[in-house]
Amino acid sequence: MPINSPDASPAAGLAAAVALFRGLADPTRLAILRRLAAGEARVVDLTGALAAAQSTVSGHLACLRDCGLVTARPEGRQMFYSLARPELIDLLAAAEHLLAATGSAVGLCPVYGTAEE
Repeated sequence: MPINSPDASPAAGLAAAVALFRGLADPTRLAILRRLAAGEARVVDLTGALAAAQSTVSGHLACLRDCGLVTARPEGRQMFYSLARPELIDLLAAAEHLLAATGSAVGLCPVYGTAEE
């Protein structure tokens, strides 16, 4: 049943969507996805772009692969990562547009936001 189905109970069918957005809520995973939206990258490329440890990036990539959001392509001794679904680019772009439209309301949300940003 679609998320916006009027016949759905409030929690029915939302588990997968909740898991998706929970996965996207991690700053490192979101940064990895944003970087991969620009094209495939190796772990070393991602560690440099994110200023993160190799083990941190590798762990998050494993999570994203397990969720089906990222794929890996071996080439020699290297692994090249890319977005598994082009729809992720649209989702990230829609989120950026929504954030631009809501101004600081989301960032200042007392439950999910932070006043530091």
